[in-house]
Amino acid sequence: MSVMQVSVFLESKPGHLRRVLDAFEAAGVSVRGYSASDTGDYGIVRFVVDDPQGALEVLREQGAAATTTEVLCVRLDDRPGELARVMGVMADCGVNVAYSYSLISTYIALSVKDVAQAEALLAHEPVELVDQAMLASPLAGGAAPAAAADAAAAGAASGESAGAAAPAGGR
Repeated sequence: MSVMQVSVFLESKPGHLRRVLDAFEAAGVSVRGYSASDTGDYGIVRFVVDDPQGALEVLREQGAAATTTEVLCVRLDDRPGELARVMGVMADCGVNVAYSYSLISTYIALSVKDVAQAEALLAHEPVELVDQAMLASPLAGGAAPAAAADAAAAGAASGESAGAAAPAGGR
């Protein structure tokens, strides 16, 4: 399951990121994760939000250069080795992860050349693939409810896609 990432080029000066975040707040856009990379005078800020179209509109209203990109989003169990396991699946299959960053809880976004291929590779792994609708739902205490986590684990054990096992409203 993929989500849309919103990327914006911002001047690397105090207050520029805050103005974007304040505008998101005013528009009711909730940031689920972000990554900021400095490239000198300008930086690239990548956001995963509950409303990518709303975020893009906010940024365009500000005159910012912004784009959207499809990224794979995976929910990992909070235990040692989970990130290494997912990165190992990608590496073992020759899939380059151009960049990744954490989201709320143990969600991560992975930018890969072929999102569908990466999604298929992880479909039978004990992870939960996350889609945009799941990110739009409020998170319960920053973690998946126990019932949803148990359902995802049961689905993964039976060979189902872990993402399909968890109800969309469980976030």
